[in-house]
Amino acid sequence: MTDDADIPRDDDTAPGGRTSLHALLTAQLRSLLLDGTLPGGSRIPEQELCRRFGVSRTPLREALKVLAAEGFVTLRPNRGAIVAPIDPAELAPIFEVKGALERLIGLTVPERATEDDIAGLEELHQALRTALAEGEHAAYTHINHAFHQKLAQATRNPVLIQNYAVLQQKIWRYRFAVNEVPHRLDASFAEHERIMVALRARTRLDLAERLEEHNRLTGEAMARALAAPPVTRRSPKVA
Repeated sequence: MTDDADIPRDDDTAPGGRTSLHALLTAQLRSLLLDGTLPGGSRIPEQELCRRFGVSRTPLREALKVLAAEGFVTLRPNRGAIVAPIDPAELAPIFEVKGALERLIGLTVPERATEDDIAGLEELHQALRTALAEGEHAAYTHINHAFHQKLAQATRNPVLIQNYAVLQQKIWRYRFAVNEVPHRLDASFAEHERIMVALRARTRLDLAERLEEHNRLTGEAMARALAAPPVTRRSPKVA
């Protein structure tokens, strides 16, 4: 989680200070939603968040309006805001579209990736191996996200990169909602090994198939996890 010290306080009077406060506060709140600190369906504790970040209600509520427009928050007049509930029905359409992008990535990257791109992906792959071996499931999730985003960036297609990032952000909530089921990680890494074999060989069809397979299996695992009985959680503490 981002250090709270990165958030300017309400008395920030530097030029553009209000703008930076708004952007950073919005980013910090988004992180609390994406990593499950504030779970779906829970009330957003505005007073606690104001105390935590040293801001008044006005900038906090402006940030919540942005998050509501992004679909992360539901604003309820006179009743406060809640975190938009996780909707398992949204998952299949997301992975269907993402699967098409994964195939395009697989067909494009072997022809456009530079040696530096491949080296960077190798480094992230080894970091995945280390995180898995050390049982660092949260770290694995973050590195996995970075790996797939870097792979998309290697297409040099700005439209694909932007749309892929949007889908990745949507899926991010689901990853933390199910806490990235530990037994799935071994299978995930095995799929990554096959992806890397195809990437190193720069074989377009093989890489496209490996990425599509990984996307499908990940989506199926998330759907199963979300269909499982919910784990009882205590009310979120953010202060």
